[in-house]
Amino acid sequence: MRKTVAFGFVGTVLDYAGRGSQRWSKWRPTLCLCQQESLVIDRLELLHDARSRSLFETLKRDIASVSPETEVVSVEIELHNPWDFEEVYACLHDFARGYEFQPEKEDYLIHITTGTHVAQICWFLLAEARYLPARLIQSSPPRKKEQPRGPGEVTIIDLDLSRYNAIASRFAEERQQTLDFLKSGIATRNPHFNRMIEQIEKVAIKSRAPILLNGPTGAGKSFLARRIFELKQARHQFSGAFVEVKLRHPARRYRHVDAVWSCKRRVYRGAGIS
Repeated sequence: MRKTVAFGFVGTVLDYAGRGSQRWSKWRPTLCLCQQESLVIDRLELLHDARSRSLFETLKRDIASVSPETEVVSVEIELHNPWDFEEVYACLHDFARGYEFQPEKEDYLIHITTGTHVAQICWFLLAEARYLPARLIQSSPPRKKEQPRGPGEVTIIDLDLSRYNAIASRFAEERQQTLDFLKSGIATRNPHFNRMIEQIEKVAIKSRAPILLNGPTGAGKSFLARRIFELKQARHQFSGAFVEVKLRHPARRYRHVDAVWSCKRRVYRGAGIS
């Protein structure tokens, strides 16, 4: 049977409720995670620094009393500034790279309710990049009218957007609109041309690297280049104006293009001059 493993930070604010019995009257997100009837956490890996050891031990004891089947593991880290993006990302990236994941045996969850906003962002980025093969889980306090003293509830967020039909259909529609934009709305039936446009669409959106369009004179390279520019500009990847340089009769200030294109002077590909 597959096990469920959760990662999260010890919440120095939300998880702190003192040491007396009054702590049970306060909602604590990490404790809430282990109090769900529909979700059993087999192992909970809690990240904290040396200053939060006592809080971790209190949480561990309280979790054992409400969910004895949950193994609580201490992961002690060192963060000088938990609000520094570079430091937090590097710390969590090192943790992810050093962790021995077993996705064929375990399901992984990342608890994003605790920790600084910076830590939550870093968790998201690492999960999205699949450094952590995990889904996100968010805990929330009980609704006062329904269960004023209940454990609260949790929501699981899967970053695989293809599993959400409404989102997947929206992306599919947007991608088709992008392809139609690059083809100027012409419903071509040429499979080779359609595949080429699909490849250009993927590269244009996902990469900021220069794109070289090669083909004979009059094939529509300049027009397609303008469409690619407009597409990337619409996605906020470019700013400024589109600059078109005619290479057939370059001005004096553009003479360096001969070296760029490795052409002999006055000889340009597809211009009809040998």
